[in-house]
Amino acid sequence: MPTSGGGAERPRRLTWRRALLAVCIVLVLVVVGGAVYVTQLAARFNSNVHRSDALARAATEQAASPSPSAVVPKLAKDTNILIMGLDSRLDENGQPLPQDIQNALHAGDDSVGFYNANVLMLVHIPADGSKSTAISIPRDDYVETAGFPGAGFMAKVKEAYSYGFAVEQQTLLDQGKPNDDATYQSARDAGRAAEIATVSRFLGGVQIDHFVEVTMVAFYEVALAIQPITVCVLRDTQDTFSGADFKAGVQQIDAQQAMAFVRQRRDTSDPTYDFTDLDRSRRQQAFIVSVLHQLKQAGTFTNLPKMEAVLDAVSKNMAVDRGLDLLQLAQQANSLTGGNISFTTLPILGFGTSPEGASINLVDLAQIQGMVRDLLAPAPAPTTAPSPTLAGASPAPVSPTAAPTSSEDSSQGTGGAAATADGTPQPATPTPSPAPTYTTWEGALQGGAVPCVK
Repeated sequence: MPTSGGGAERPRRLTWRRALLAVCIVLVLVVVGGAVYVTQLAARFNSNVHRSDALARAATEQAASPSPSAVVPKLAKDTNILIMGLDSRLDENGQPLPQDIQNALHAGDDSVGFYNANVLMLVHIPADGSKSTAISIPRDDYVETAGFPGAGFMAKVKEAYSYGFAVEQQTLLDQGKPNDDATYQSARDAGRAAEIATVSRFLGGVQIDHFVEVTMVAFYEVALAIQPITVCVLRDTQDTFSGADFKAGVQQIDAQQAMAFVRQRRDTSDPTYDFTDLDRSRRQQAFIVSVLHQLKQAGTFTNLPKMEAVLDAVSKNMAVDRGLDLLQLAQQANSLTGGNISFTTLPILGFGTSPEGASINLVDLAQIQGMVRDLLAPAPAPTTAPSPTLAGASPAPVSPTAAPTSSEDSSQGTGGAAATADGTPQPATPTPSPAPTYTTWEGALQGGAVPCVK
């Protein structure tokens, strides 16, 4: 078993989740404008982004060692995209980030972190335009590794990347290959392939059509482009490790605060506040939903020169498979822009300790695979004829959030118009809807509004 850093427990305070980056990039291509503009951005992005053969490599490894429990078949032309965010403080070429970026990230320098996939999110985009589903995979889930020589042992799901990387790099060096960029990039592809194969097996043989790998700086560049960003937290909270310092309620944050928002996993001002790594997953989901809502409501991406500059920077810190067509993906992902997406975190049984002494998440494999199957291939809803309305029956109760229907009510609040003394209608000031509240990481978080979370 390789020992070169892959299996070691990394400082939890220095890790974070970056799942939201790839979704934001897709949204840039979808929301910002017409077909010509989208085509221009896609062409520029395609020319800069790092292309990888890892997906084909993972398929070869999986064919040689098929999953014994393929419970989720490939579904028509639906698309499954695995988003991987690395713990490395290096760029896609293995070089340290500029000092100003390191300062803004508030996550330490290139001497910390490694090639662990601390962000793992499977995004399922139906071909028919129906609701998309994003599944967050907790990074410390204890699973069977796959996709590299010697795999098959148990480890944290995030560590498959680092094991694959270390095995390939050592093999090439033992063969007399130079320790150069070619060796490094081959090791990176091996790490990606190992992570893809491990996640696919863990989820029940899910076919992964594409992958997107991102680094810290890419998320930061996106946050710079769309700041200020509206978020909501349930209570005052601080964390000296991530730099988080937020007041309760709805607020606008800048790019550096956004880094703290998505990285916070504890409250150092109140040790009784139970804030965990799983709550941070919910923060990541809430951030994506907030960005989606903001893009739709405000049309943030209207500055073409600024957007092009950001995409140029992002593309240098991102890797995708060779078959990913960003323009086609943007067209297929239209449903995301209207909040037509839900986010779910896979459940755990509890926390435990591995034989090596690492903190892990204990999971029920059958429960996980059954849940994924239901999310990606839900059973069709039964078709029943609507019940006739009986004469004299009481009308159905009106939801508290439903639009007013009477003429008196419709003159106030959202969607109505007030009138002056002479009867001239005047536009009414819209009353903002209350933010949906999520007190835990469990259950599905729905798109369409700025959610309030821990």
